[in-house]
Amino acid sequence: MSQFNRPIPGQSLTATPGNAPYEKPPEITDVGEAIDMHLDRLKDQETMEEVLFFLEMGVDLQTLVEGILRSAVMIGKHSIDISILSGPVLHEFIRGAAVASGIDFDEGIEDKEGKKIQTYARNKMRSSKMLADLGYEKPEKKAVEVAEPEVEEEEAIMPEEEMVMPEEEPTGLMSRRAV
Repeated sequence: MSQFNRPIPGQSLTATPGNAPYEKPPEITDVGEAIDMHLDRLKDQETMEEVLFFLEMGVDLQTLVEGILRSAVMIGKHSIDISILSGPVLHEFIRGAAVASGIDFDEGIEDKEGKKIQTYARNKMRSSKMLADLGYEKPEKKAVEVAEPEVEEEEAIMPEEEMVMPEEEPTGLMSRRAV
């Protein structure tokens, strides 16, 4: 593809509105019908083989489902709202097929950093339990005493009604001056 074979900035503003499939009313407006359409496509042996191939090659399940739904929106099959509502059903259907075929895949919805923290906490708890089972006691932590700051009576906070702010003369370019 040539680097010059691209749309120029603003080209979409010169095209007639409503020509793209996603700019027209969608073919399907019912969530159930949209789910049935997608499941019928996914039940096809060749389509499911392609889906499982991409999962096996490292594409996470969330991204794959979003791609399927976005392509349906782009060709005018259903709206984005229908995609949001039917996404979890497709996710679970494809996940079930991947688990049934024994494919190791990434769901794409896990918090990897949170999972590391959770694994660390679990390992720490397991090791503490193992040490307790062996008879080792956890060393006691010494409590640190925090001294409260001493406030003299004169420095005590005054109620708001007694606080008086000194008035200062405004200075600057736009301040009023006595004539």
